[in-house]
Amino acid sequence: MIAPTPMMAQYLSVKDTHQDCLLLYRMGDFYELFFDDAEIAAKALGIALTKRGEHRGKPIPMCGVPFHALEQYLPRLIQAGHRVAVCEQTEDPKEAKKRGGSKAVVNRDVVRILTPGTLTEDNYLDPGKANFLASFAMMGSAEAALAWIDLAEGSFFVQALPQPLQKSDLEALLAEIDPGEILAADVLGSHETIGGLFQGLGYRWTPQPQVRFSSKTGEARLKRQFNLAALDSLGDLNRAEIAAAGALLDYVDLTQKSAQALIKPLRQVQGSGVMIIDAATRRNLELTKTLGGSRGGSLLATIDRTSTGAGARLLDRRLASPVTDLNTIIQRQESLAYLIDAPSLLRDIRAYLKSMPDLARAVQRLSLGRGGPRDMLALATALTAAGQIRDLLAAAHGRLAFDTELSEILDCLGPQYSDYIGLAEGLSAALKDEVPLLARDGGFVRQGFRADVDEQLGLRDQSRQLIAQMQADLAAETGIASLKVKHNNVLGYFIEVTATNADKMPQGPESRFIHRQTLASATRYTTVELSELEEKIRAAAERALALELEIFAQLRSDILEQGDRLLALADALATLDVSASLALLAQEEGWARPHLSQGKALNIEAGRHPVVEAALKRGGAETFIPNDMHLSAEDHIWLLTGPNMAGKSTYLRMGALIVILAQMGSFVPATAAHVGLVDRLFSRVGASDDLASGRSTFMVEMVETATILNQATERSFVILDEIGRGTATFDGLSIAWATVEYLASEIGARALFATHYHELTVLADRLDGLSCHSCQVKEWQGEVIFLHEVAPGAADRSYGIHVGKLAGLPSSVVHRASEVLARLETDQQDNLSLGADLPLFSGSVAKAEPSAASNPLKDALDDVHVDTLSPREALNLLYDLKTISNGL
Repeated sequence: MIAPTPMMAQYLSVKDTHQDCLLLYRMGDFYELFFDDAEIAAKALGIALTKRGEHRGKPIPMCGVPFHALEQYLPRLIQAGHRVAVCEQTEDPKEAKKRGGSKAVVNRDVVRILTPGTLTEDNYLDPGKANFLASFAMMGSAEAALAWIDLAEGSFFVQALPQPLQKSDLEALLAEIDPGEILAADVLGSHETIGGLFQGLGYRWTPQPQVRFSSKTGEARLKRQFNLAALDSLGDLNRAEIAAAGALLDYVDLTQKSAQALIKPLRQVQGSGVMIIDAATRRNLELTKTLGGSRGGSLLATIDRTSTGAGARLLDRRLASPVTDLNTIIQRQESLAYLIDAPSLLRDIRAYLKSMPDLARAVQRLSLGRGGPRDMLALATALTAAGQIRDLLAAAHGRLAFDTELSEILDCLGPQYSDYIGLAEGLSAALKDEVPLLARDGGFVRQGFRADVDEQLGLRDQSRQLIAQMQADLAAETGIASLKVKHNNVLGYFIEVTATNADKMPQGPESRFIHRQTLASATRYTTVELSELEEKIRAAAERALALELEIFAQLRSDILEQGDRLLALADALATLDVSASLALLAQEEGWARPHLSQGKALNIEAGRHPVVEAALKRGGAETFIPNDMHLSAEDHIWLLTGPNMAGKSTYLRMGALIVILAQMGSFVPATAAHVGLVDRLFSRVGASDDLASGRSTFMVEMVETATILNQATERSFVILDEIGRGTATFDGLSIAWATVEYLASEIGARALFATHYHELTVLADRLDGLSCHSCQVKEWQGEVIFLHEVAPGAADRSYGIHVGKLAGLPSSVVHRASEVLARLETDQQDNLSLGADLPLFSGSVAKAEPSAASNPLKDALDDVHVDTLSPREALNLLYDLKTISNGL
């Protein structure tokens, strides 16, 4: 067997320690991939797959991408679900030659591992959405916790999960934070509760060795990260919280290698401080994306008026996790109220915010060594705008309520104001107005900032002018007007003449022109003078770049000295952006400030569905018909009946969305609202199956309903639509009946229950706290007009055939359906009798009563031909008649 070349041996050694990654191996101006990595990458990127040399007797598959275009290719590999290890040359090839001669292999090492949860560059990320890396830890059956971090802006959180651990609690928290990647111990893959959960929910799960989830090791990591002697200042953390948070820090170190991320102090989230919304409810209510998966048409898209990426991310998080702390909500409301009452201040703040780049992500990229001059320039712009906002708030300070978020923002801006302005002025003085993305490209230092940089750049530029003069002189000397002095990365500077003019060039040993290369269309030369001048240019450019990189490093150090305060400032400005956004929304749409309390009231005056109302406005169609809602401890369940298309589902969702908006601190689409704080929100609206899990539409409905009934409390708000409609009529009616009884008697939650089972309306006389309401319609000249109004009382029918007619059913089908309906309704009146003795029906289905027009015994005998009966048939007939007689 032929031994691998030294370079291939080095590659195999690096690859051996990064088996779970695609290895991008730097070779000169390219990143190369080999073997299976090459085949995978070539397919994912749509680039050519080639072969190079042999390994174990077989050609080595190979592909590559230019190093300067790496940022174009990496996002595609990550989006395809791959982890990528970037292996760089860690020494200058000249140094390698000195060390081991011409055959020495340049030292290389992995400098970064890219995974879905550790991305920081703008072209990898949605500017309006956080990209969380999550970590789940369990300590036997005693404790469990989830920690999550957004490496792109440094936010770091941890939350303990209630015990005993319920799958639904973990699902709800994951749905809230929506992580890009989840870490968990590999042994949990077979756990009865956790096994398959992460992948089943569509998250990218990265198994880690169990040893990474040690609470003792986690404690040491947290102390080291935040320079603490004890963890008391981070909260009363249990072992699972410490293990989950420590495993995250360990993974960040593992993937970022030597780069040191700026991470904000760990924030312990109390589960009781946030409204719990399970994944099915978020999906049904289309909070951040529609059922089709798009952001447009969601509640988030409808209410988003933010001016910055950080503000958009914070709005997303607030909508995902409405709070249950009354003081926090009131504080947020006060900020909105103040800005609404100060329209000129609101306008000016938003103008400055719109000019502000993403401060947090720029600082974080610089901390990780991935930032460039543009990040520094963005930082200077952001700090300048922050100073102008500080002046606006300072002028309004005397009128600001001190329990608003605006006062907290001013507090954050105030003490460090001079430091921020000094840093901004220093960056602006050092950097040009237009700078390259990467520091390695040079040319970003402003002329006049440093004399030594100006001197080297002058020498470089002067030498380039000498090149131009040399070209003119050589053209005159040779008589070849088309002679050019050119440059490329292989030959450096050279003299080029076309093939037709090559004979005119001086030849022979006396000529000062040295032949370099002959091409089909041109011949290339050099001279001693040109080589000397090229060396001067190269030396000046290299010295200038070295000085610029030295300046860049100093500026970066100045920024990171204030890194923690800059991230805190970024948080404050994001909060201001959200307040300004929601204030503008309330101002434009006429939303009202809701009153919140610890009671069980849910009173809404003239409420509207925000998304539907916005869609109607865009379409220039009819205006939204507002409706009231009045739930209380005494009247906490509304049974809502009415025809299809009358607006039941819209009404249900309207109530839920107003509760969410109120508890995230927003004003709401109503003329007035009083919301008693909700601990959990549940929605079972709409129908869908889960084919991947083998669950039918009805099974999904029953699973979601079971979740609600098992987890709802008396402080919850539940909206249910058409429970039981996915199965046989009597089965479905029975389930709906029992569900309403359980909600009313066992849970006592505030609930809206929409149904087409009109039989359920009799429960209003039996259950305390339940009342009937219906969506109103008007019949006019044979047509049904939907009024989209909710009023007390029960509907008498569903008008389903009318809806079918509107949908375009053939007229013959509509006519026949009307005939069948009339017959069924007549039969039901004759044969069915709802009673008061049993929960649903008296004997489920009442026995048919004989009528004067129909006698069962007579009917049975009318068809009998006595003369033709055999003895056996006569005996069977006698048994049949006896059975009929017993049933009468």
